Amino acid sequence: MTERQVGEAMPSRRSLRDFTGENVWADLLDHSFERRHPAGSVLLRQGEPGTHVLAVVTGVAKVIRQERNGDLSLLAFRGPGELLGEVAVLDDGVRSANVESISPCVVGVMGKAEFLAFVSRHGLFPMLVRYALTRLRESDEARGGGDVRSRLAAVLLHLIDISAQPYFAHGAGGPVELALTRHELAQHLGTSRNTVTAALNALASCGVRAGRRRIIVDDLQALRLTVVREA
Repeated sequence: MTERQVGEAMPSRRSLRDFTGENVWADLLDHSFERRHPAGSVLLRQGEPGTHVLAVVTGVAKVIRQERNGDLSLLAFRGPGELLGEVAVLDDGVRSANVESISPCVVGVMGKAEFLAFVSRHGLFPMLVRYALTRLRESDEARGGGDVRSRLAAVLLHLIDISAQPYFAHGAGGPVELALTRHELAQHLGTSRNTVTAALNALASCGVRAGRRRIIVDDLQALRLTVVREA
């Protein structure tokens, strides 16, 4: 199977930019002000009011929720073309999770009033509902039942594809390094660290290995083929 055939066979994950189209996304960025964050920054904080939204221009962030018992749940990863913090703005509530950058990020910041006016002007409310449902479905799929190895492979591939590393993402080289730990992957997949370690070992044929606070993928094409076959 060629790289093109593999890409066409992969299930797509749609960002807000995919829903709105390039013109509306560009208009959103034009009416935002740019902010840059190094890796490890807290972009949004759980429990704070929804005063603004963030449009991800470059970089990747993770969404982490602290549960009532103190446990942490890694809910999702967000990359370029995604919107952060819109739910608390739309329902006039508070942030339901922390958002932290796992790579240097550039975001567009738009205040609550400006965002609501923007959404109304472009008639985006129905689209935002579809977008929210799509993200909820992706989150459920990550933690759903089934083979952990398959779910882990899909998560790693998704993260590579949104990491703004087009040179690697199109099979032009390697290795690709992801700033993630086995514990964080276990949180995201809803399983144990030992189970994730076993799944990583099972993906060794794709050149997947765990380093110190990072996951390395040496053979992206093999990983992509694995996900396609098991989809």
